[in-house]
Amino acid sequence: FRLKLMAEGELKDMEQFFDDLSDSFSGTEPEVHKTSVVGLFLRHMILAYNKLSFSQVYKLYTALQQYFQNDEKKPGTDESDMELTNTEELEGKMEKEELDVPLREEEVSCSGPLSQKQAEYFLSQQASLLKNDETKALTPVSLQKELNNLLKFNPDFAEAHYLSYLNSLRVQDVFSSTHSLLHYFDRLILTGAESKSNGDEGYGRSLRYAALNLAALHCRFGHYQQAELALQEAIRIAQESNDHVCLQHCLSWLYILEQKIFDSCVLLEHSVNKSLHFGLPYLASLGIQSLVQQRAFAGKAANKLMDALKDSDLLHWKHSLSELIDISIAQKTAIWRLYGRSTMALQQAQTLLSMNSLEAVNVGVQQNNTESFAVVLCHLAELHAEQGYFPAASEILKHLKERFPSNSQHAQLWMLFDQKIQFERAMNDGRYHTADSLVAGITALNSIEGVYRKAIVLKAQNQMSEAHQLLQKLLIHCQKIKNTEMVISVLLSIAELYWRSSCHTIALPVLLQALALSREYSLQYLASETLLNLAFSQLILGIPEQALNILHTAIEPVLAHGAVLDKGCAMFLVAKCQVASAASYTPEKKMEALESAIVNLNEAKTYFAKVDCKEQLRDVLYYQARLFHTLGKTQERNKCAMLFRQLHQELPAHGVPLINAFK
Repeated sequence: FRLKLMAEGELKDMEQFFDDLSDSFSGTEPEVHKTSVVGLFLRHMILAYNKLSFSQVYKLYTALQQYFQNDEKKPGTDESDMELTNTEELEGKMEKEELDVPLREEEVSCSGPLSQKQAEYFLSQQASLLKNDETKALTPVSLQKELNNLLKFNPDFAEAHYLSYLNSLRVQDVFSSTHSLLHYFDRLILTGAESKSNGDEGYGRSLRYAALNLAALHCRFGHYQQAELALQEAIRIAQESNDHVCLQHCLSWLYILEQKIFDSCVLLEHSVNKSLHFGLPYLASLGIQSLVQQRAFAGKAANKLMDALKDSDLLHWKHSLSELIDISIAQKTAIWRLYGRSTMALQQAQTLLSMNSLEAVNVGVQQNNTESFAVVLCHLAELHAEQGYFPAASEILKHLKERFPSNSQHAQLWMLFDQKIQFERAMNDGRYHTADSLVAGITALNSIEGVYRKAIVLKAQNQMSEAHQLLQKLLIHCQKIKNTEMVISVLLSIAELYWRSSCHTIALPVLLQALALSREYSLQYLASETLLNLAFSQLILGIPEQALNILHTAIEPVLAHGAVLDKGCAMFLVAKCQVASAASYTPEKKMEALESAIVNLNEAKTYFAKVDCKEQLRDVLYYQARLFHTLGKTQERNKCAMLFRQLHQELPAHGVPLINAFK
């Protein structure tokens, strides 16, 4: 009878019903005891009703009317169908026609409605999947559709707005992510969630963290001016509230913005010290990681950097910061790669891949699907490709594509490495048109790498003037942004252009500049490569003995840590210097030197064959044929001459001399 009265009456009748429920607990002999099963249920229902906003109360009332009308149409319905175990189920009934969310895209959609707790579980589940294993989460389009359905029913659901913000970040949608982030903090303030947990301070806390998150969002998309304005606002509000934790986060982001303009360690060191003082190990460790990265680019010694990372690792293990442990190992991998120690980089990469996460995740979810693992796997693929293990590199890239789909936020990492490996293979194979077609994709992902590889293609196609102009522009840009590694690579390419133009004396100052930079910034592998180029210059200038002396000091790091192509080029250069030096030897020593040169050429030929570098193979065969002819070995000479002819017909020389460059 009471249900009929509410359904056929007005909204105030339902309000009166809940008021009467509260009165049932009052009096000396209450109708219902508070601690009884029925009393607990009624109290729970009253509390849930009092938390509803006006729009939710109205939706509850309309759902009640619809429920009563449907029940009147089915007179034979069992009374048990009308029972609701709690108010969450009642809210679920209210949502039935508006929301039908599948928990997994591949599963059949939920036939029943979602309660408030079910919706919260869905949001927490998807947020966890986005962090740990994005492939298991709904696709961006499907997830946004479900979130829109949730928000259509309850526009004040702050957590749904935040998940919408995370979902928009997956697809790099600036407008939608900003819109959702602002709505999240608006709803957080309007619903009073922060005020209830933090007292009067809650309102201001939401405002300052809203400004801080907005600054981080703008910084992520490269809007540094807007990020600085938002950060200033966050700092102002945090100072007014005397919130040291928020100020430390602001200081960290201030460093990130400042380093876009000038290098400054002062802010970062201050941030690390303050974070340790206020007991913020996560923030302190991130500061140490950034400091190590900056000092690595500044050319600090590797042993000092590793000691600093060791100190940060103690913080990680002490506080069980699993994500930062992964970041630290990935950082070590990248530092060893920067310094040219591929063996150490490989060891660190394998260490991270063999680790288990400290975080508890659901069964079937990848434990480690973070940026750190994407970085390490990309380095691993490149290391295998450099050693000529292209099938293994392809398997790693295939795994990366499955683990980080093209619509995921870390997909650009493997896309760039995939394009670079394909480019190197095309250049080794002499397919310059294919390499040129890959330049556009590399440029879209990394403009500096793309321009550099465009210059390499132009150089290989003998377009010297165009290549030189492009390299000069790139050199000025890299010097401006202090990308020392690329500056040295560009200088080596410019020196090679001078060789090809027979300007060997002009190449020497360029190489000496590259050598000074590589030694100043502790880039050992690039220093070794520069020394090999200097040795080649001395060979061309007619002092092969001095070139051999340089080679003996520079070749060891190349053979220990270098790519297969660089090893082949180094051994080929040794053979050239041995042949040139043998001209002044006695006949017996000359024969020994030529035999030794042939052995080195065989080793170089093995390296070049491993990476399918046909142009270099052709040059080695030409040298071997000449040496076998000098030694009177006709059969070996004819074999090398035949193989040379086959490769020469496949790869014509375009009128360029065969002996023109170190590589």
